[in-house]
Formats: sequence, C-alpha cells, structure tokens
Amino acid sequence: MKISILGCGWLGLPLAKKLIEAGHIVKGSTTNRDNINLLSSEGIIPYKIQLFEEGVQGDMTSFLKDSEVLIIDIPPGLRKDPEVNFVGKIGRLNSFIEKSDIKKVVFVSSTSVYEDGNDFPVYTEEDSANGTAENAIQLKGAEELLKDSERYVTSIIRFGGLIGPGRHPVNYLSGKSNLKDPNGPVNLIHLEDCIGIIGAVLNKESWGETFHGVYPDHPTRKDYYCSIAIEKGLASMSFNENLVSKGKVISSNLLQKELKYEFVQNIW
Repeated sequence: MKISILGCGWLGLPLAKKLIEAGHIVKGSTTNRDNINLLSSEGIIPYKIQLFEEGVQGDMTSFLKDSEVLIIDIPPGLRKDPEVNFVGKIGRLNSFIEKSDIKKVVFVSSTSVYEDGNDFPVYTEEDSANGTAENAIQLKGAEELLKDSERYVTSIIRFGGLIGPGRHPVNYLSGKSNLKDPNGPVNLIHLEDCIGIIGAVLNKESWGETFHGVYPDHPTRKDYYCSIAIEKGLASMSFNENLVSKGKVISSNLLQKELKYEFVQNIW
C-alpha cells in the first residue's frame, strides 16, 4: 500500500520504518525542516507540513496524492497553546482528505477523552467519551469529524500513556513530593505495541472501529511509579495520601477480541 503519515515524531517515525520494512511505500510529514533529511535517510518520502486552523503550510495535496491510507498522529498541542483550535485544524485537513485518493484513515487519539472518577470507572470502547477538560473536548470533536465523512472510513485508536525509548512518566515524577492520586490506576502502553496495534488495524482491515490501546495491567500510581523509580535508579517520590484519589481503568478487550492482538511489551 501507499501510506501517508501526518506526524513522523516519537511514534510516527518508527511506525513509518516498520511499514516500509513490511513493503509499503510511506510518505511522512514533519514540521521541522531539519528532519527532512532524517526521514529521507530512512526511506520515507518526506514533506514539511504544518497544519493550522486557517490553512496549511506545505504541499498537502501531493502528500495525500495516490495514498490509500492516512495515519494522523499529531497532538492537539493545548499544553503549549491553550487557545489552539484542534478541531479547526482537523477540519482544515478534512477538506484536503475529501479531495484526495485517501479511502481509509487511522486517527491516533487518547484515553484522556474519558473522565476520571473517585470510583475508578471502567471504560470500554462502547462507552461514550465523557471528558470535560478542553483536551478531551477537542479530541472528541476531531474524532467525530473524521468518522462523519462519507468519502473515507476512519478507525480511532485511543492510546493510554506512552512509554518507550526516552519516554516514561516516571522521569517527570522522580524526586517530586505531594503527588496526587496515589491509588489511581495507571493506563499505559509501550511504543512497540502502539506500532503493533496500528499494523493490526491495517492488516486486518478493521475500519470504522474505535480501539483502546492500553496494556491490560492497572497497578496504582504509587505502587507502579515507586517501583519503576527504584528499578531505574531514580530519586524516589511521595504521594499525598490525604486527598481522595481519582482515576479510571481503560479496557482493551475489543483490541484483543477483534484484532486478536497480543501485547509484546510489559509496562513493568
């Protein structure tokens, strides 16, 4: 297949390499001109593209041309800019997709679309996104916009917290005190499984679906991060035990049932 990946970053770049190894032709985008040579050196057809609500910088038409599948892996970016309109950006992208050869879309979303609770609710793919934070609202809006198209079919993959080479929440928590939600469950997934799940959706032609990409083990934040800090030789941390913990459990049963997916990387 010819596949376009919008966002060749921490996940998108190794995903592109894996797809090329499997024999696919891959176009990949970056917002940084310095990464063009890197993408090219990995066999990716590189494009410098930046998406805005008002328009697009770069040749989006050529980026999508002749590709059958588009994988969208760009974050909402609300931490850097709380005023950003992510749904508006996806709407701008949608206007290009609908004029292109793209027939299938994979949208990388997040389990943050679900609300935390004191009773640690369990969410399956059948549960409606109920998050009230701005990030959740924007992601939910983007999901709905892409799934509503009559020109192409979209599968959503809501990943939990991402871990892998150079990336782990414990690095941020190490040495800190008064951390919240010690009893809240963790919902994490390793980079290798992110790539494996996207590959499974492509291989099994599971279109029009919503999947949860979360490792099926949910220790408490306190137990997990304190153990990982010791394992990695990092400074310990402390949690506030006086406040009621909030959290959620994200079930990935549909992933294992429909895609027959078996996780390859433990979160421990």
